[in-house]
Amino acid sequence: MTNPSTRSVTYKRLWKLLIDKDLQKQDLRHMTGLSGATIAKLGRDENVTTTVLVKICQALNCDIADICEVVPNEQENAQ
Repeated sequence: MTNPSTRSVTYKRLWKLLIDKDLQKQDLRHMTGLSGATIAKLGRDENVTTTVLVKICQALNCDIADICEVVPNEQENAQ
């Protein structure tokens, strides 16, 4: 079993979805009421609360799997 600490979340799916819907990060901010700091955290693939993810899913009418995924850390790939 893989150590959970060797996994991280990526939001690449969110950015692709925004492109597909012809939206920008600022549009997402206005649709969700999220702060610029939270959008920046998403851009750096940092942890955010599930409340944030639910707000995004509601605004974009999608499922959580449409905006993020759990992937192995780069360190694990190098081994």
